Amino acid sequence: MQHEITEPGPLLDERGRLRRRGFSKRFLLHYNPERLRLTPLRALDRLRLKEWDYYATTTPDYFFSATVAHVGYIGLVFVYFIDFADNRQAEKMIVTPLGAGCSLPRSSEAGDIDFTWGRTKVMFLRAPEQRVLRIVWPRFDGRADLNAELIARQPDDMESIVMCTPMGEQNFYYNHKVNCMPTTGRIKLGDRVLQLSEDRALTSLDWGRGVWPYQTFWNWGSASGFLPDGRRIGLNLGEGFGDLTAATENCFYLDGKMHKLENVPFVYNDGDFMKPWKLVSDDERLTLTFTPFLERVSKVNLAAIAMEGHQMFGRYRGVLIADDGERIALDELIGWAEEHRARW
Repeated sequence: MQHEITEPGPLLDERGRLRRRGFSKRFLLHYNPERLRLTPLRALDRLRLKEWDYYATTTPDYFFSATVAHVGYIGLVFVYFIDFADNRQAEKMIVTPLGAGCSLPRSSEAGDIDFTWGRTKVMFLRAPEQRVLRIVWPRFDGRADLNAELIARQPDDMESIVMCTPMGEQNFYYNHKVNCMPTTGRIKLGDRVLQLSEDRALTSLDWGRGVWPYQTFWNWGSASGFLPDGRRIGLNLGEGFGDLTAATENCFYLDGKMHKLENVPFVYNDGDFMKPWKLVSDDERLTLTFTPFLERVSKVNLAAIAMEGHQMFGRYRGVLIADDGERIALDELIGWAEEHRARW
């Protein structure tokens, strides 16, 4: 079931269709959306593309996230902060017409994002073995300004999951997810200053490019943290992202090495997301219970575009089995699991 792509090349063929399907452990295929043939007018093809860079930093005490997205008709830029001590949330979003100001690179491993809207700036910079986030957002929480600079370290030998997934005849999803990047820096929110250190702060990246069906649904689960012995542990689980017969994106990471998994169904109560979720892989190498303690609801409703996400923050408990047979116990690993529906 798990077809691994090991050779570089273009993502799309001359007809704008995926040349290969499956997963890789590194970014290998060149994203070439100029080959799309979706409408008689090439300029309209841009409206069908969905592109985003989503960063998330987890510590035992708080969560910080920043996104720049161009979803064809609009641009979406949002930042949010969650304090786990009191479950307080602060979030701001900017919506731009036709993606104005949201220029995203074609590679997850090169190129920068520099979004400026008035006095608000969101920058994602790529440096050798590093990702740098710089954010300035006036009046982010009431009258409190946000100023943040985070440096996430991504060594060249760190493995990650890259997916080439068909979603129909010409629709596709090209996605790169990186977990457990050790992070330093600081987040200043008004008078409050939070210092980040590599022994407590880990950043993940969700880099997505593709053409999606108009109505879509997915589940995604992720976590980045530490085992009691100090090793970094990360989870990436998902379903609903198109045709997964060639490969799933399910895996876990142990100190930067990927351990690939088969299908992982998400079993939960969509009438009460706060109830525990059950996740057991078909190969029985992952058996987890996810117990939420906080719900973040995100909604966008702009005529032809509507999105609703329920991102649940909670704790993963259970057992993972590594490639060499090691049984890894998880207890109180903070992460999230979500349900997301979109009409876009």
